[in-house]
Amino acid sequence: MIFTDTSKLNFAEHYPARPLVLDHQLETNELFALERLVELSKSLPQNRVEYSSGKVPVNQDPETTPENGLSIEETILSIEENGSWMVLKNIEHDATYKALLESCLGDLGAQIEAATGKRYRQEGFIFISSPNSVTPFHMDPEHNILMQIRGEKTMRVYPVNDPDILTPEMHEAYHTGGHRNMVHKDEFETKATAFHLTPGKALHVPVKAPHWVQNGDKTSISLSITWRSEQSDKEADIHLMNSILRKKGMAPGRTGNHPLRDNAKAFGYKVLRKLSR
Repeated sequence: MIFTDTSKLNFAEHYPARPLVLDHQLETNELFALERLVELSKSLPQNRVEYSSGKVPVNQDPETTPENGLSIEETILSIEENGSWMVLKNIEHDATYKALLESCLGDLGAQIEAATGKRYRQEGFIFISSPNSVTPFHMDPEHNILMQIRGEKTMRVYPVNDPDILTPEMHEAYHTGGHRNMVHKDEFETKATAFHLTPGKALHVPVKAPHWVQNGDKTSISLSITWRSEQSDKEADIHLMNSILRKKGMAPGRTGNHPLRDNAKAFGYKVLRKLSR
């Protein structure tokens, strides 16, 4: 068992729309020792390891993110003092970590499938961050649970349906190839919920809920388990269709206001996608 019984019950009540803190039992797992993470990094395709300086502002421009000047192995082994941020992507390429990912998601499988149907594109990401490093303001397209393994961090999560933070045009730009990073404004702070994560705690983050992360004063290691569903794919298809309509001079309404219209857009985009193939 990865998640506690109480967490599973609470997750069923909150998923997929609301963030929620869960309890897990991975904080002492040896797969997250730094030496073992070096081994994992060597087994992954090189483009599946992303790293940079962690001394960046919340509004970091992704085009100018500073490098740390170190190798992957040097970054991991000296993470305590080198001021870096790293993510090992798609850890499911490694059989051992794939089994761990499947155990985590299998533990919540009944709750997930009851709410959003079959889960697929199950992926895992391990974040290794120096003390006091920052993950800039951004959004992600998947259902996501971030599991804190070592150290502490505070994640500030913002509502996904607030047009002052995330406009329809921003949704559409993201799904047509835009970067995950977003512009953060001071006035957003009144709408944020801060979640302080310590080892043994996890946070469910709804699809595309904007967030940014501030590490504590020790090295942080976190596991992000993600998956897609018919619901998340439908949400993406609606925004992709809205983008097409907007380029044709139309003004598509906001997603969620008219379910029947949303269903028609999602279906229409699926048809266009098949025709383009």
